[in-house]
Amino acid sequence: MSQEEFQTPANTAATPETSLNTGETLWHNPGKTPIQILHEYGIKSGNLPVYMLEKAEGQDHQPSFVFSVTVGEVTCVGQGTTKKAAKHQAAEGALNILYTDAGAGNVALMGQSNEAAAETNNHLPNSVGLLQELALQRGWRLPEYTVLRETGPPHIREFTVTCRLESLTEKATGSSKKAAKKAAAEKMMAKLQSLSGCSEITWNPKPNVRFDAIRSSTAEKINLLRRNPLSIPNMDYIQLMLELSKEQGFEVTYFDIDELTVNGQYQCLAELSTSPVTVCHGTGISCSNAHNDAAHSALQYIKIMAASK
Repeated sequence: MSQEEFQTPANTAATPETSLNTGETLWHNPGKTPIQILHEYGIKSGNLPVYMLEKAEGQDHQPSFVFSVTVGEVTCVGQGTTKKAAKHQAAEGALNILYTDAGAGNVALMGQSNEAAAETNNHLPNSVGLLQELALQRGWRLPEYTVLRETGPPHIREFTVTCRLESLTEKATGSSKKAAKKAAAEKMMAKLQSLSGCSEITWNPKPNVRFDAIRSSTAEKINLLRRNPLSIPNMDYIQLMLELSKEQGFEVTYFDIDELTVNGQYQCLAELSTSPVTVCHGTGISCSNAHNDAAHSALQYIKIMAASK
């Protein structure tokens, strides 16, 4: 279970260190995280950093996430036991490269005004940048891109990437991760316009449902969950979760994990838009079985939370 919030960085610049040894931090700002510093650099330079979930593996009690971050022409990868930790490591690596490649002048760009930085960025933002700017303006969680699969021979690769924004998900393919990511962002922008009913985006995500509200609910589905066991063979837990989510007003999103378990089973994560956000792991002999197992785990968690005082 996890909940990540985005904080707008303050207007202070990172201070480069004198050490240039590989692997060491080349900048220092005790008041900010690497994500905040890199984001500020992205705003000032006109190249907002974009994070992509490359891999999610491990069991639910010991997960491992791999994220890449791209800012301009720089791409770095980070790994951690939480999404936030992996993003921090990726951002830290990108900051080190930016400073090493261009010296203090590059990082010092964060001290320029937005107008001056905009003059150095002559190209119009693409769908990835537009979607990220929209999320920032509306106070939404930043878009998250996930590489679902990679197929084809080395000279004709095809990548499938999902774009997730709040409770919405879109999927697209491309001959590179960048192309697939851009196509997924374009589809997400089109979906937002469709949900808004016009070209101007007026759609807003539903507020996250707090567990206090679920705990105090006396609705039919939550009462059935409280009373009945979750150990009935061949039960369609995905359908049960769908009915419960509609009743309680939260969204459920399933994310397939490319890597199989050591026993050769498929893996899946079920994410609930509760407050805090709930993430549960599932495995099975097929993707649908893994989804059903993840839904079962999520229902067990809700049952425990709905019964606690």
